[in-house]
Amino acid sequence: MTYCVGIKLKAGLVFLSDSRTNAGLDQISTFRKMIVYEKPGDRFMVLLSAGNLSISQSVREILQVEQLKDTPESEPITIWNAKSMFDAVRVLGAAIRRVHDRDAAALKASGVDFNVSLIFGGQIAGEGMRLFQVYSPGNFIEATAETPYFQIGESKYGKPVLDRVLHPDTPLDEAAKCALVSMDSTLKSNLSVGLPLDMVVYEADKFESDKVVCIDENNPYFQMMHNTWGVKLREVFDGIEDPVWDGAATATPLLQPAQRVQALKKIQTPDEKLI
Repeated sequence: MTYCVGIKLKAGLVFLSDSRTNAGLDQISTFRKMIVYEKPGDRFMVLLSAGNLSISQSVREILQVEQLKDTPESEPITIWNAKSMFDAVRVLGAAIRRVHDRDAAALKASGVDFNVSLIFGGQIAGEGMRLFQVYSPGNFIEATAETPYFQIGESKYGKPVLDRVLHPDTPLDEAAKCALVSMDSTLKSNLSVGLPLDMVVYEADKFESDKVVCIDENNPYFQMMHNTWGVKLREVFDGIEDPVWDGAATATPLLQPAQRVQALKKIQTPDEKLI
């Protein structure tokens, strides 16, 4: 399995992915899930992938040369000449459908679903930054101010901190920290996600980035963040008052009747009805 997250803010974009792939407990391998496309001064794009590894690798390979033509007479659109990120993600969708047309029937005959999930984001000169989540049929949705991030893979463990922290005005460094905490929570709870990690941070309107890092178990910042997050979570947990059950005085009683719903009824004899 895997976990990838892409975040879009006013200040820029943050991308983070793990590198673990497994086909059972005894077949665990390392494959990188992120690829960066950069043409300084013109475009900067990042692709994250999850799902069937053979499908995602084929899509990434075909995307390099895939051409999309709206009409027979129109100029072919590629990720390298697209005038907008919308057109670039359309090319990505076409690449997925090309792989589907080639492989889906054979995969189905072997009992394997055509399963791939992608996050694709970046900026092309002449427009603002954009971030998309792309599905197996090649269709996609775009991040908004209300939903400034996308996750693919094992998303549930790392989602709460993203929901609590992120908003469009979040500074880039804070968002990068939030993404790493999200990943650390996932690593803690799911063995199918693993180090090393790939992280890219992109500043708006730069059309290139030197904030590209591979994070392994010896990375000083990640070690510090992992240890600090665990300690601080425990401190916050210990600082919350325990529930009171014996009627003792408390400013925050738990044993209080709900306003609109009765407490659960206990069944105490065989003759009592559930309803």
